[in-house]
Amino acid sequence: MSTTGIIALVHEGEGPRAGARGWAALAVLMLPVLLVSVDNTVLAFALPEISLALQPSGAEQLWIIDVYSLVLAGLLVTMGVLGDRFGRRRMLLIGASGFAVVSALAALAPTAGLLILARAALGFFGAMLMPSTLSLLRTIFRNRDQRRLAIAVWASAFSAGSALGPVVGGFLLEHFAWGSVFLVAVPVLIPLLIGGLWLLPESRDPAPGRVDPIGILLSMAAMIPAVFAIKSFAVDGPNLTAAVLLAAGVAAGAFFVRRMQRAENPMLDMTLFRRGGFSGAILVNLLSVIALVGFLYFVSQQLQLVIGLSPMAAGLALVPGMAAMIVAGLSVVPISRRVPPHIVVPAGLSLSVLGYVIVAATAGLGSVGWLLAAFVVLGIGIGAAETISNELILAHAPPEKAGAASAVSETAYELGAVLGTAVLGGIITAFYRGALVVPEGLPPASAAHARETLAGAFAEAQELPATIGGALWDAATAAFGSGVVTTSIIGALLVAAAMVIAILTLRPTPRPVRRGVR
Repeated sequence: MSTTGIIALVHEGEGPRAGARGWAALAVLMLPVLLVSVDNTVLAFALPEISLALQPSGAEQLWIIDVYSLVLAGLLVTMGVLGDRFGRRRMLLIGASGFAVVSALAALAPTAGLLILARAALGFFGAMLMPSTLSLLRTIFRNRDQRRLAIAVWASAFSAGSALGPVVGGFLLEHFAWGSVFLVAVPVLIPLLIGGLWLLPESRDPAPGRVDPIGILLSMAAMIPAVFAIKSFAVDGPNLTAAVLLAAGVAAGAFFVRRMQRAENPMLDMTLFRRGGFSGAILVNLLSVIALVGFLYFVSQQLQLVIGLSPMAAGLALVPGMAAMIVAGLSVVPISRRVPPHIVVPAGLSLSVLGYVIVAATAGLGSVGWLLAAFVVLGIGIGAAETISNELILAHAPPEKAGAASAVSETAYELGAVLGTAVLGGIITAFYRGALVVPEGLPPASAAHARETLAGAFAEAQELPATIGGALWDAATAAFGSGVVTTSIIGALLVAAAMVIAILTLRPTPRPVRRGVR
């Protein structure tokens, strides 16, 4: 086998080239990707407004962000397998319709609890979208060079959506109530339905086997308690509830793996994980997304609450970083033809480490310029790593199992989104609470609200007399800044771990290319 990186790992031969209809189908498949990624980042920027309007507790604030990815991550493998069986286009269109309807309902949520419930429903329908989009790319683009470019464009749609989210969200928040940020999903529904019915081919596994309800339940029982436990540990520290849930998740995961290994036609082929390139790409994907989402979680608050930018200005400040991520994702395609992944991925991620180091070194300066520069270099590394890791994941899976393999890739993405908020967001929340010294004379109720979140401290500071309100806000921003430094160091270590994994696992090994697979 050649050692030219991603090309060497693609199973299929040259294959027929897709025409204009195939590229038009790619444009349709980018719509749900944009929809989901916009939904993720627009909510991060709307969080200060939501916190002021609904007054959630610190735990509820994290749940508003986390529950979507938690439900989605728990269902992705199941939905990917169901798409393989019942049709990937069908699952895509059902998921898109439900996602748009629930988005409209979320905009009207009167309480934090109902908003969390709506976000959970969005996770359910979102789980139908992402495995279908990536697996349909494999059906449409059978030529390996075209498919590599299509996956790069598909991956860049995440970055484009993340860039559009803050800008669109900032514009909406300056002119409308916070609920408007959820309504951006609705206009995507009509072109997706029309274009999907016209341009997207239906594809499914020709021999899907039986539905495994026990396997489905075990996969959910493994993911949801484990992620919840990690979230609880990050926010509250070591506790019995987190330990019990983590043990339950690990036990369910062990039973799931054992069941898949013994099944004649398993819903998830566990032998894929024995391939270093597949497992390594999954871990790189996971750690990269943790770093990205965790960065956006605290930087959105830093820009709006600490530095004082409007939501629109804060969104525009992040556009260069998102643009760098898109350019890096597309530019790495020709580079990957000559440079193997175990070299190009760590090289890119080294810039992401630098991005976090810049944030840690400049946290006390309150500078938009340094945050902008940090996000640019962070985005370059993550953009390149995401493109290559997604290609490697698909390259190791047979075409008839593309939905399940895509679901594994998307599970890593969404699990990373959960952990980015839960772990890095939880760490900065814990450090904020521990470092906050409330001024003397502050009413107990105001002190309790200020300790919950930075937004809570901001709201209290606005209501209190100028002297004590200013003292409270100075203490809150200092406490938040100390948390930013610690969180940035931990983020840099996570990206460094991804670099090591890429070096050790993404090195191509000589072996014959599989033939005769569609």
